Amino acid sequence: MTDYFDDIPPIAFEGPDSGNPLAFRAYEAERMVLGKPMREQLRMAVCLWHNFAWGGHDIFGDPAFERPWLTGQWDADSNRVRLDAAFDFVARLGAPYFCFHDLDVMEAPESLRDHERKLADAEAIIAGKMEETGLGLLWGTANLFGHRRFMAGAATNPDPDIFAYAAAQVKLALETTHRLGGENYVLWGGREGYDSLLNTDMRRELDQLGRFLALVAEHKHKIGFKGLLLIEPKPQEPTKHQYDYDVSTVAGFLRRYGLDKEYAVNIEVNHATLAGHSFEHEVASAYAHDIFGSIDINRGDPQNGWDTDQYPNNAADLATAMTLIMEHGGFTSGGFNFDTKLRRQSIDAEDMFHAHIGGMDTLARALLIAEKVIEDGQLAAFREQRYAGWSEDRGRRILSGDLSLADLAEEALAANRDPRPVSGRQEYLENLVNRQAG
Repeated sequence: MTDYFDDIPPIAFEGPDSGNPLAFRAYEAERMVLGKPMREQLRMAVCLWHNFAWGGHDIFGDPAFERPWLTGQWDADSNRVRLDAAFDFVARLGAPYFCFHDLDVMEAPESLRDHERKLADAEAIIAGKMEETGLGLLWGTANLFGHRRFMAGAATNPDPDIFAYAAAQVKLALETTHRLGGENYVLWGGREGYDSLLNTDMRRELDQLGRFLALVAEHKHKIGFKGLLLIEPKPQEPTKHQYDYDVSTVAGFLRRYGLDKEYAVNIEVNHATLAGHSFEHEVASAYAHDIFGSIDINRGDPQNGWDTDQYPNNAADLATAMTLIMEHGGFTSGGFNFDTKLRRQSIDAEDMFHAHIGGMDTLARALLIAEKVIEDGQLAAFREQRYAGWSEDRGRRILSGDLSLADLAEEALAANRDPRPVSGRQEYLENLVNRQAG
């Protein structure tokens, strides 16, 4: 193990009155919440890309972080130090899972065959680290957006050779995830979109993407991978128009290509807000379309129009989405992955811990609010009563198709009723949730 984090003791729960900034005040791993320990309800993961593969650079500035593994040369030595540091960090933090892209955990490849060899070398190291620390893999994925070969997309690329290259990279990453016991595999569209219709055949590209996803699903079954395949919606950035704009767009795409039973969604909070939605809207949409899978938990800056990937810090903001998730039984194989990055001025090793501790405590508080809302029962009872007519005989006959449009019109005319609207009581319900937030 690298000694980079040696000055940081393992993070422990010390309660709300603790004065220790390197301690949990709300996240108590074994505390029972809605029938499960908190760690099982939240299933939190640390991402390796922003924490261990990103140097703190942006489009205006050079890397800001000085870490022993950020040498500028992704060779065997620096990669070993990087993996040592990553697993040391996650183990000290006490999160149960990690997530990775293939290129986060391996030496820089010189060819596709070299990629295969170096990913296998990294897999052997990771397997040993997982055995040593007891950490689990929430999900793996392949980076199909960073290299210049993917500037026009991967699956949607006009060149079949690049499509095949991407297929090989996903095959290797999926098989690696499977052997490491990963519980899901994610496909982020990255550059599956377009910048200009002047050089784009949209129908062709959508068909290519549909075929690519079908190939991945076929291979999942061939190798016996039991985890979920997840698509991560994003509305824009890096391409002007992404084909996976939001949850509903993905749901429609999956149905068109007969993949709605093969894929679910990995929802990112910051992507939801970039699409003009709330986080809870995207969660509700995923449940409405039966494709809820996992969450990349973060937040955006409301003054910025791009993906800032900041750590969550407001439990009340997350309470509605958390309540929805828990009302539906919580996660199966998914969880909350911190797809988050430090601000460029947060350059100390300790800052990485402060960020994750705050995020984990925020999720714990949101979970405790959800527990109070669910156990109180008023919110669920109000919704049930609001739609009660649809559970009665007439409502069921409408939905089952027993009554035609003409039947309904004739019935309404014969009864000559004047239905009166009923209050939606939004403010009352908002107050109900806010009171639970304390």
